[in-house]
Amino acid sequence: MKAVVLRQPAGLDHLELVDLNDPGAPGAGEIRVRIHASSLNFHDLGVVKGRLPTADGRIPMSDGAGIVEAIGEGVTEFSVGDSVVSCFFPQWLDGGPDIGDFSTTPGDGVDGYACEYVVRPAHWFTRAPRGYSHTQAATLTTAGLTAWRALVVDAALKAGDSVLVLGTGGVSIFALQIAKYMGAQVIVTSSSDEKLARAQTLGADHVINYLREPNWGAKVIELTQGRGVDHVIEVGGPDTLDQSIDACRIGGHIALIGVLTGIVGQVPTVTLMRRQQILQGLVVGSRKHQIDMVRAIEATGLKPVVDRTFQLNAIADAFRHQEAGKHFGKICLSI
Repeated sequence: MKAVVLRQPAGLDHLELVDLNDPGAPGAGEIRVRIHASSLNFHDLGVVKGRLPTADGRIPMSDGAGIVEAIGEGVTEFSVGDSVVSCFFPQWLDGGPDIGDFSTTPGDGVDGYACEYVVRPAHWFTRAPRGYSHTQAATLTTAGLTAWRALVVDAALKAGDSVLVLGTGGVSIFALQIAKYMGAQVIVTSSSDEKLARAQTLGADHVINYLREPNWGAKVIELTQGRGVDHVIEVGGPDTLDQSIDACRIGGHIALIGVLTGIVGQVPTVTLMRRQQILQGLVVGSRKHQIDMVRAIEATGLKPVVDRTFQLNAIADAFRHQEAGKHFGKICLSI
């Protein structure tokens, strides 16, 4: 089968298209899946660039979507022909988080989905939403579920709440869409007026160009009549956190889900304490969270925004497109 492997030392020029042995028939409790699509995440970029070290010859990509071709003995949840999508933490089935690393994450600690076929335990996948293409389904594993957990699971988002979304990448656009479907007001930031205009077509109530409004936390306070937003989708990290704290209401919730501006920085602890806010770090979610999200997608009709799709043999170009930062929504691979 065709697959992409990452040679060490890591780097985009060390992604190699190879022929590997077919994984064969599934054993007890396993399913065989023909992978048709994947999608790029900041985590995947970290792996292929070597910021997140992995084994030589690792098959990258944490997201995978495709068709069940065969089922092993004892599998009752899936049937041949089902459309499925992978789980970021295959061993985190339900309950609170109990995993603090990426040792079990496909494309990082174990082989991922930049390949044509996999044989994996059935619980490594969930059903994909009805009516979704494989490309659309592949956007859910990491970006979709991160936004869902941040807003719905951890923050208990409800109609009438207000949400601040930083940027227009995969997680941020999912957060905008989920928040609007649930009746929330949404403010979006970006350095691009073109991207902000697109965010408005998806329902953004207010937009802020942070190049023109460097003190955008104060602008959010103004837009919310002095109150601040209930929830912040914080993807920047150290260079944006102080503004997010300023923008969030007293007692509000800040979901720290990204470190685009770095992995170390100062936290304005006095302001955070004085405003009695919840600053919560999170990494994706459980299989149960994903099942619930799929059910909600089918109820609302939410469809992901796909910026561009690349063929598997152009995976390095896909990552270069991601690094350029010009995308809006998700970048995907067709396999």
